[in-house]
Amino acid sequence: MAKHGKKYLEALKLVDRTKLYEVQEAIELVEKTAVKNFDETIEVAIRMGVDPKHADQQVRGTVTLPHGTGKTVRVLVFAKGDKVKEAEEAGADFAGSDDMVAKVEGGFLDFDVAVAT
Repeated sequence: MAKHGKKYLEALKLVDRTKLYEVQEAIELVEKTAVKNFDETIEVAIRMGVDPKHADQQVRGTVTLPHGTGKTVRVLVFAKGDKVKEAEEAGADFAGSDDMVAKVEGGFLDFDVAVAT
């Protein structure tokens, strides 16, 4: 039998594995039973009562998280003239034309997405 630590065994006493918890109650329980010193990942299983074999019952979609994913995307825009200023106003991290091309050729790769106009 595998051995478990004291914190794990204490947390196990607080959880009733046969009970279905409401969302708020489950979140509070997760916070109480956290055993690590960092924000742990939470996995959620939702019973929706649909049959995925039927095309009209398949569930697909995306969710925008309220606090984002934690990763910022750095954007490089290759543009000339007024488009450079327009790109910077739109939120581009780096914008330019020949100077940016030379910078990238020189080894600059501190961006995630490159866009050309």
